[in-house]
Order: sequence, then C-alpha cells, then structure tokens
Amino acid sequence: MINHILNYVVWSPNPAVFPGFERLRWYSLLFALGFIISQQFMVYIFKKEGQNPQLVDKLTIYMVLATIIGARLGHVLFYEPEKYLSNPLDILKVWEGGLASHGAAIAILIALFMYAKKTPGQSYLWVVDRIVIVVAMTGALIRMGNLMNSEIGGKPTDSDSGFVFARDTEEALETLRIPLIDVNAYKPTDRQSELVGNGIVPVNFDIKIAKGGFDEDVLRKAIETDVKYVLTRFRSSQKYLSEDPSADLNYDLIDRGDHYVATIKTYGVSRYPTQIYESISYLLIFIILFLIWNKYKERLPDGLFLGLFLISVFGMRFVWEFLKENQVDFEEGLQFNMGQTLSIPLVIAGIVLIFLAAKKGLKPKIEK
Repeated sequence: MINHILNYVVWSPNPAVFPGFERLRWYSLLFALGFIISQQFMVYIFKKEGQNPQLVDKLTIYMVLATIIGARLGHVLFYEPEKYLSNPLDILKVWEGGLASHGAAIAILIALFMYAKKTPGQSYLWVVDRIVIVVAMTGALIRMGNLMNSEIGGKPTDSDSGFVFARDTEEALETLRIPLIDVNAYKPTDRQSELVGNGIVPVNFDIKIAKGGFDEDVLRKAIETDVKYVLTRFRSSQKYLSEDPSADLNYDLIDRGDHYVATIKTYGVSRYPTQIYESISYLLIFIILFLIWNKYKERLPDGLFLGLFLISVFGMRFVWEFLKENQVDFEEGLQFNMGQTLSIPLVIAGIVLIFLAAKKGLKPKIEK
C-alpha cells in the first residue's frame, strides 16, 4: 500500500513565490540567492587567505555579468542560432528563458581573467580555484529554480516512479473560454488500481468554474470539447500527458452551489526529476571542494580546484544528460546531445589541469 502511494509525484508548483505577484519567481529568487550566498563565502575565503575582502564586491560584479551574458549567448549560439540571429533583439529577452551553463562557464573564465589582470596580488588560477567552489553551490540553487519552473525535466521513466509535470497543462486549461476560477492538478488516491507499471499514471485536474449564465448542459459540452482539445492537441499536454484522443473525456461535474467543480480523470507520463539529481550533485561537489579548501587553503597547487570542478560538474552533467529530454529538435538524431558534446572538452581540460597541479604538489606550509 505504501509503495503505491509513494511511487510518483504530480508536480505543479506555482513558479511565482507569491501567488498574484508574478514578477518574483522562484527561479529568479534562487538565482539571486546563489550570488548572495556565494559572495559571503568568498568574503570568508578572502579573509582566511589574507586577501582584501572588499575586492569581493568587484569580483561579484564580474561574476554576475559573465553568468547572465555568457549563459544567454551560450544558449543562442549552441542551441538556437537561426532563431535569434534572425531576430537579434530577442537575445535581450532573458525573461523568456534560454540560458546555457556551458556558455556561463566560458564567460566566467574570461571575466575572471579580466578581473585578475586588474587586481594585483591575485593570480588568475588562484581566483578561479576559489570561485569554482561557490559556482557549484550556485549551480545547485539554479537547478532547483528549474524544478520550480517545471523546465529541463527528464525522459520518461517507463515505470510508475518519477514526476508528472502538470504545470504547463494547468496554464493551458486556464485559457479555456469558460468562467474558470481555479485549476489544480493532483495525484488521485482512488485510482491506484490503474497503475500497470509502464509509466502512464493517473492524474486528476480539478477545474473550479463559476456558474455565471452557463447552463449545465452547455457547460458539459464545453468541457467535453475544449478540455479534450487542451489535453490532446496542445504540445505541452502531448509531452507530459497521455490522454487517449479517440476516447471520450472521463470527468465528473459536481454542483457546489455557487460554482461547479469538474474533475478531469486523465493520465500523465512519469519522468525523471533530473533537476533534483543535478542539484544534489552540484551541492555535494560544493561541500567536497569547500572541505578540501578549508583543510589546505593557500597550500593548494594552482589549477587543482578548477580541474576538479570541470571533471566533476561537467562529468555529472554528461551522465545526467542521458536521462534528460532534449532541449531542441536537432538533438534527436545525435548520439550525444549538445550538453554532452560541450561537456567533453571541459572534462578533458580538467584532467590536464589536475595532472599539472599534481606535478607541482602542495605548496609549503606558511608558519603564522
């Protein structure tokens, strides 16, 4: 019984932190928190290694600009060059989505070179080795932001375990031409017998509808046609749901006095929550790197942490991409998708850096 209750999750959080105030979104909040927390860690690191902590403000500006600009340009150049180069102004529409971590990584390395060049007493590799510690933590928070946005999800699990991403369908149902009050997707507790182990799992949508001037027969006709259309013809529904287009819509319509509640009984596709997998991976990488730094600090050979970061972060990215849905259509016929292809040279660069750092060994301990 417990196994049946816990096997899958219908995931549909509001991407806005405060419902009704759509401008503040979880993704933006977690993105900003990543930089705020990172700044405090860098102040601590600078103080412990005898560097001026006031330089962290300058470093933060370089990091923020490099991350946003690099991630945006990375997406434009790596994933959708034709779309954006034909409409260059759309590149500025960051709020519409489309950020690539590989682009951010390249831009950060360039920005830190510019920072180190203008900052006496801090070598390029020294700065990068410290920055990658907090970049891993920021990456963990950003992936949780992706989860709250119900984006960059995984492939179907082909089992009854995983996440059913229902937010896009909720938003599509909110466009119906009926006096809709609210839409809520959830996992029904009374349909567990319908699980057959193939990853097609029961999902209910409760649609709260104002009575207005709607006759019940007219409302039923609208539900049977318009809701059915949303569940079967919208691209997001075809991707995340498994409603049979040839079958009649399975629903109940209940009169609640001042409103109706239509309970739509359909099916979802259980998918891997790869955002969680990546977030946990990056968090563990942050913890490990920080603990190593905390033990050796200035004794670390230059380039060691950058090498460890590139191998661990982009190595895990390569692995998780096998479970992630492709971001653009052209990836369908590729042996490795774009995320994996871009990760390979970064992992190789990390191996080279670790090899060179190992040859140098730990620096002599400075007596204080």
